[in-house]
Parts: sequence; C-alpha cells; structure tokens
Amino acid sequence: MRHPIPRLEDYDVSAKTGFLPEQAPLERLSDPYFKVWEDLVVGLPSLIMTRKLRPLVDQMPILGTDKLGDDIRQWQRACVVLGFLSHGYVWAGENPSDHLPRQLSDPWVAVCDKLELPAIVSYAGVCLWNFKPIISSADWELDNLATLNTFTGCLDESWFYLVSTAIERQGAPALATGLEAIQACRDNDSEKVVSCLQTLAEAIDAITNSLGRMHEMCDPHIFYFRIRPFLAGWKNMADAGLPHGVRYGDEKEYRQISGGSNAQSSLIQALDILLDVEHHPTGERPTDQTKKDEEGLRAKKNHNFIHEMRKYMPGPHRRFLEELDKVAEIRDYVVRESKNTPALALSYDACLAVLRAFRDKHIQIVSRFIVLQARQSQKSSATKRDGLASQNSGGGGRGTGGTALIPFLKQARDETGDPAASSWGRRLLSSHTGSNNYSRRKRKDSFDHSDDNKKPKMTLNVEADSDTSDSGSSQVGLSGKWDIYHDAKDIAHW
Repeated sequence: MRHPIPRLEDYDVSAKTGFLPEQAPLERLSDPYFKVWEDLVVGLPSLIMTRKLRPLVDQMPILGTDKLGDDIRQWQRACVVLGFLSHGYVWAGENPSDHLPRQLSDPWVAVCDKLELPAIVSYAGVCLWNFKPIISSADWELDNLATLNTFTGCLDESWFYLVSTAIERQGAPALATGLEAIQACRDNDSEKVVSCLQTLAEAIDAITNSLGRMHEMCDPHIFYFRIRPFLAGWKNMADAGLPHGVRYGDEKEYRQISGGSNAQSSLIQALDILLDVEHHPTGERPTDQTKKDEEGLRAKKNHNFIHEMRKYMPGPHRRFLEELDKVAEIRDYVVRESKNTPALALSYDACLAVLRAFRDKHIQIVSRFIVLQARQSQKSSATKRDGLASQNSGGGGRGTGGTALIPFLKQARDETGDPAASSWGRRLLSSHTGSNNYSRRKRKDSFDHSDDNKKPKMTLNVEADSDTSDSGSSQVGLSGKWDIYHDAKDIAHW
C-alpha cells in the first residue's frame, strides 16, 4: 500500500502562503503582562548602540508563558521578541556574554520548546514570523513588506530578511503543485504531470528573480560588518569570544547551537525532495568512481548539513518534509514514462535547470556579500557598529564549523543537476561546473532521447564565480565566521 500523500493543512502549511502563516504575524503580544518585552525590543537598535540593553534586561522580572494562551501566533511573536533580545544581549557590548540571564532564557526556552525549535535566532524567527504587509489589502510581495524588528534599525537588515520572506510567499504555490504532480503520477496522468512540472519550473524561476533583488537595498559592506554578527549562534565561536558557547540561566552546562541559515528554509528543501535532489557532505559527493553500496549512500545522505538544518525548522514543517520524502516519486515516473511522453523528461529537467540557476544566483550573492567583504576586511579596518562585541583578532582558527563555504555551495549546485532524466539534460546541467574535481554521476535508469546528439549543447549563462576560489584560508561568513577550506564536512550559518 502506498504511503498517503501529505495534506498541507495538517502541517501548518498553506497552499496560498506556504510556510508563512496565513494571517500576518502579530505586531505585539496582546497581553499587557508582556509589555516590558515589547518595550525593549522596539528600542533594541538604540539600546544596542548605547549599551543599555544588558542592564535593563538584568532588571527585568522573570515572566512566565502561561498568558500566551492557545493562539500559536502569540507564541511565534514571543519567539521573535525573545530571540532578538537574547542575541542582542549576547553580542552587544565590549565582549560577548557567555551567560544568558533567566529573564530571557527561561521564557525563551519554554517558547521554543512549544514551537519545537532550539532556543536560537533561526530562519523562522527573522523571516517567517517577522514581517507585516505595508498595505494590508495588497499581496505579500517584496515591495509591500516591512519587518517588525531588527537589531540595527537599518533598511539593509530589513531588506535582507524580507527577500527571503517574499521568496517563501512567491514559492508557496509550488508546494500544492508538487503534491498534485505526485497524485498525477499515481493516476498515470502524464499530461497532468507535464503541466505541473511546467508550473513548478515557472515558480522556481520567479523566486530566483526575487533573490536577485538582494542588492537593491542591502549593501554588502553594511551587511557583513554590522548585521551579520548579530545572527551568529554560539557553536564553534571561540574566536568570537565564546569558546564554550552560552550558558542559559541556572544551567551548569553551556549550550552550543548554530545560528540562522537559509538552509533552514523548508521551501527550498521541499523543492529538492520533490525533484529527487540529494545532497551529501562536502567532498563526499558520489561519483562514477565511488564504490559505495546503496545503503551506505542513504546513510550518508542523512548526515549532511542540509538535513541537520531541519532541526532548526518549526516542528510541523519538519514533519511535512519527512512525509514528503516518503512519497517523492516524480522522477521515477518521469524516467519510466518518458519514452511514451518525451515532454516529461523535458519538463522535469527544466525544473532542475531553474533550481540550479537559483543556486548559481545564491553563489553570486554569497561571493559579493561575504567572500569579497572578508577579503577587504583583511586589507583595512572593519566598520563595526558601536556597541557590538568585537571578536579576537588573533587565532587563525577554522571559524564556525570549520566550514568550506564556496565548495559547499558549488557542490549543492552541481548536485541539483544529478537527477536529470535525459542525457541531453545531463549535458546541459553538467556544464559550468567550474574547477571542482567531481565526476558527473551517471544515473543508469535515466531516459535517453534517441536524437540527443542532434540537439545543440547549451550552457547556463551565469556570472563567473572564479573570483571566489575554492582555495585559501580566509575566514568569511554570514554569521560568525566561515573558512574557505576544502576538507570541512559541515557548514554553519546563512
């Protein structure tokens, strides 16, 4: 018996808004009991700049969470407020604080437990539940969104979050379309599958265009030096002044938790699952020469950074991905039926092509906003926002997670083309692989068009990323620090 196709509404997912809530997030907690939290977070940029946040938090009463009631939006708002206050407390000051007082830690942990999240600022807290429409009656498009809270008060920070928020909204229809495609596969309705795949490709192309707008109102220099540090977690942050992590309240042990990451977006992971895109630890991507049995490959698949980031997603969203993974059968159907319906392979490979283009665009943004900024910081003194804890200049450590940032992103991009259903699609998607040493994985079950050799070979025309060489030891990162090392097996933030 086939596993049932999951229903979006069973996992707090909307056909209209995707992983965003259908109702706009609360702008304030409704009970006056929480006024002290709201008063602090509304003035957070000024409190950070003047270094008054910590003493004010230390004077706060310890509030419980009972008055949040049964409305999940109240809990989501509390998560946003306490996350901003807690990261501000840790990172704002001459030195980072390795202790979070009970005034923040007690309610924050309780709220995050309710939402099935670790107590850290994550993608959900800054992108899914931290926005409002400027005109309430208009669509939630990028030009009609504003943030509720920021660390810095600058437009650049708001724009950075809102681009992701807009992508979530814009990509939402792809979820229902993907489920329709799975049902059509089960019904052996190849015409419907083709239609769904074409719609899916258009949706992915649209979010790529939105991602490309990042530069419009977010300056790379401001982002790297003023915004990024507040997004850091406290895992592998010894060089930033937190060698053990952060101790919460009266706990004896320190907690080490990764910070926010765009890999915590359930939408992008859902697209990967729908299209049978598998990701592996950096440097361990299967090749033609890799001699591993099927079970070994499956075990490796479940121990990579992208899967690790599911722990930082709201519980219902995480479970949706788990259920979706059990019914992802689009590629199998495409391969099986493409001889009778060639448009299946063409439409499926088009989806992979636009998803790969999305990852190409992401590499370009990371190169500009992170790698280049990190290299510039080595040549001149960094512009640091007043009130922000400084990291140690010495060390030369490997940074957050010892992460090979650009190799990781390039491998994720190249893996996107691996499931191509036609030999022509594989040629298209294996072009522009840069200087990596990976051999393209051949799928023996792929459908080969008989006239592939007659088709012109096409290449993806993207901006060259050769400026960001995979070699070197520069420490770079969106939150905390990254390394441009080859031998790292995981990755950390944003």
